[in-house]
Amino acid sequence: MKFGKVEHPELVDFTLPKTHQKTIDVLKPYKKAGTPNVYVGCAKWNKTDLKGFYPRGIKDELEYYAKQFNSIELNATFYRQFPAEQFEKWKAKTPDNFKFFPKLTQEISHWKRLEGVQEVVNYYLDCAVHLEEKLGTFFLQLHSNFSPKNFDKIENFAKSWPTEIPLAIEVRHPDWFSDAVIFEEYTELLREYNIANVLVDTAGRRDMVHMCLTSNEAFIRYVGANHTSDYTRLDDWITRLKEWNTLGLQNIHFFIHQNLEVESPLLASYFIKKLNHELNINLKIPNQDNTNQQMTLL
Repeated sequence: MKFGKVEHPELVDFTLPKTHQKTIDVLKPYKKAGTPNVYVGCAKWNKTDLKGFYPRGIKDELEYYAKQFNSIELNATFYRQFPAEQFEKWKAKTPDNFKFFPKLTQEISHWKRLEGVQEVVNYYLDCAVHLEEKLGTFFLQLHSNFSPKNFDKIENFAKSWPTEIPLAIEVRHPDWFSDAVIFEEYTELLREYNIANVLVDTAGRRDMVHMCLTSNEAFIRYVGANHTSDYTRLDDWITRLKEWNTLGLQNIHFFIHQNLEVESPLLASYFIKKLNHELNINLKIPNQDNTNQQMTLL
């Protein structure tokens, strides 16, 4: 994932901002929530990106991936519509506790820019719901030039989205974050419709680590910089997620990317191991003992 990539990550201040007051308000009713539901995964499962992750001889990458992780940020659905049969095949290849978090197709977000998309959305949902119990939160990522002047388009989309289907939205244009009034209006809209406000932790866009949750779901897209700071950044996230769980956070969905995706499973293993300890959970730590694995945990 190249979004937010910088040439010198060692010059970036990766300090996480303080928890937004709206997050505290949103989580307050759930303060005694207890152990959270935690899903951690990568964005892709193919060998081309995750070099060194798969043992030699693995024929079905998804089957192996799903035995190591409990979720996937399904980016493949961004690039084209898949028929119901494909979602059924993906479902059949994964264990009972696995979840897919599908990205809405670019036809909806980028080409039509949320206008006149009801038919496309309906078809997409009719196919994707064949994942059944393995369906996680849908994810809408808007183009970086989709600015606040398009607020009404997001509002109309939020109103028309089925309330029983979980949704997360990521906006990228800087004006959504730089103007306090706009940010308040936008996050209040998401809160009203119980839509998760995506957090993106990437080196070149620190404004997108806004720490403002709008539902009882932390949907976090973490982008490492292929730098040693990637690990201390994950340590900071573990501290923050523990804090939010204490405040009442029930659902943690954390997806790990890299500028060079080859190291994503390694970072995930590091993160899961520490998260298990801090939150008293028992997620499987992805296998790092493959004979072709050249990386070791720090």
